[in-house]
Amino acid sequence: MGNAASQAQQPSECPVNHQVTAASIPSECPMHASATATESQQLVSECPSSGARGGGGADIDPRNMMPPPNQRPAQDQPFPLDTARQRSSIPKSGGAEGETWVYPSQQMFWNAMLRKGWRWRDDDVSPSTMNHIVRIHNANNEAAWREVLKWEALHARECGSPMLKSFGGRATDFSPRARLRGWMGYEMPFDRHDWIVDRCGREVRYVIDYYDGGDVNPNDHQFAILDVRPALDSPTAVWDRMKVAWWRWRYAGPEEQVQMPHKAS
Repeated sequence: MGNAASQAQQPSECPVNHQVTAASIPSECPMHASATATESQQLVSECPSSGARGGGGADIDPRNMMPPPNQRPAQDQPFPLDTARQRSSIPKSGGAEGETWVYPSQQMFWNAMLRKGWRWRDDDVSPSTMNHIVRIHNANNEAAWREVLKWEALHARECGSPMLKSFGGRATDFSPRARLRGWMGYEMPFDRHDWIVDRCGREVRYVIDYYDGGDVNPNDHQFAILDVRPALDSPTAVWDRMKVAWWRWRYAGPEEQVQMPHKAS
């Protein structure tokens, strides 16, 4: 699946750009993949991953770098879209007890894509397409959070309830690991997000690279291969990465190894 400063201003539209039709759409949430024209409108976000910027500086929520959510139909919109928003399983740091991030609605996604320059007349768009896009976006954010929790399990004694504090998209800023893989001839990620996790008062930055996973699985709506790991910006993160690398090399079978994209053709 951004953090909002308040319930009234809950930004939530991290458009997970994925390939659906033929065009490539920018992303606004913890997950930006190339998508069809129909999925990249003006996402405002509560999706745990968003990097889009827009609007006036005073209206931008610093926790997700998004303006307030926009549920109003666009001026030339060809059909009505659902405004219902799904609540994620991702705990929100700084919110009420038990509060979680809220994903953007179909209408919010549509508006976010328009704000980023997409024009619906250039693509074959339908309400079912928007529904498909939102479900893919939400499923991939949930998958990213599950990967974060695997790392956070290393610190379960220190903190048994980590929460997502903020996030931002950095699609054009490739991580060192992604650049190294690119130099080796492997595919580059189509998006990157940085999530700040609240580990019971301690901020921990995670880097998430999104790789093209091929066709979307209609059963789980996952289309991307996620490479999730703590950023190497503290001794603790370095040690965690070293331990996990050793465990994977020593104990994990082929089916448990991290799936990564093939070399570029």
